[in-house]
Amino acid sequence: MPERFTPTPEDRFTFGLWTVGWQGGDPFGAPTRPALDPVETVERLAALGAHGVTFHDDDLVPFGSSDTARESAVTRFRAALDRTGMTVPMATANLFTHPVFKDGAFTANDRDVRRYALRKTFRAIDLAAELGARVYVAWGGREGAESGAAKDVRTALDRLKEAFDLLGEYVTEQGHPLRLAIEPKPNEPRGDLLLPTIGHALAFIERLERPGLVGLNPEVGHEQMAGLNFPHGIAQALWAGKLFHIDLNGQSGIKYDQDLRFGAGDLRQAFWLVDLLETAGYEGPRHFDFKPVRTDGIDGVWESARNCMRNYLILRERAAAFRADPDVQEALAASRLPELARPTAGDGLASLLADPTACETFDVDAAARRSMAFERLDQLALEHLLATR
Repeated sequence: MPERFTPTPEDRFTFGLWTVGWQGGDPFGAPTRPALDPVETVERLAALGAHGVTFHDDDLVPFGSSDTARESAVTRFRAALDRTGMTVPMATANLFTHPVFKDGAFTANDRDVRRYALRKTFRAIDLAAELGARVYVAWGGREGAESGAAKDVRTALDRLKEAFDLLGEYVTEQGHPLRLAIEPKPNEPRGDLLLPTIGHALAFIERLERPGLVGLNPEVGHEQMAGLNFPHGIAQALWAGKLFHIDLNGQSGIKYDQDLRFGAGDLRQAFWLVDLLETAGYEGPRHFDFKPVRTDGIDGVWESARNCMRNYLILRERAAAFRADPDVQEALAASRLPELARPTAGDGLASLLADPTACETFDVDAAARRSMAFERLDQLALEHLLATR
């Protein structure tokens, strides 16, 4: 493997315990791999050059554990972090596996379930802060419905707002140095989920009592499941100052959530995503939320983790070469991209209205004949992606 594609902790690559720890079970088949010890996961990922590891509360401390068992699991995990130098940039709570959450957590029709979900989340937030996390991710995997009559969506959004307002109040009162990040998804496991896309989540955040404390954790496959352009969504999240965390994986079109390794699926969108993250100043973790294929044994788990990081580094090199290419810079100028950065009416409304060249004497036919030269620009990008330049 070329040295330039070997990850180091400085690349800030992170993985969830649930990713490499996925045992390969699905709705149609039993698990194909044994469970992984979280300590082994930390050690193996560190050896591969990862920066950190993330977890759901139940990944680290099995659901229903006693306080003694909980403390033992956390102590072992913290010792592994200390030995390896690995970090915990993000953590979350599992509010979707246990049957009690069958109708949701924060938006369950059953009020008792909603209250329990909040208390479980508060405890997960405490654990996240204890282990040094700076982001708490909230994925509403069961916040949705299959039947139009089963859920009053407007009232459910009231309850979702109430939950996030309480989470924000709790984090603030406890003095935890944490921000909250919503992870949108359009469907699965529910027929339709609340806050299905980046745009829905951004609109929701602005209605909260502490909107500055809440941002986004978008995932590649989730937006692509809805047929959307993921780099465009990330650009809007960055524009809004709300990209608190990001989940990287692969997806092939509008279908079930595939969770392929990063670089698989839509490679062109992966190229533009890396180009965006590396040029826009995003400083957060590059977090991989994928599932190793269930056809492979444990060797394939670590191979897929290595390949997620390797593919990102390859795309990072290809994107940098694209930006540095004089032919690309010439094509960008021919496409008038630098003009987009100039304010349309920087001199104000009055000057715009008084300028005859903006309307009265503007030659619309001549302007219509101007070529934008996008074809050459796109071909250059493809050739850099294919490493032929």
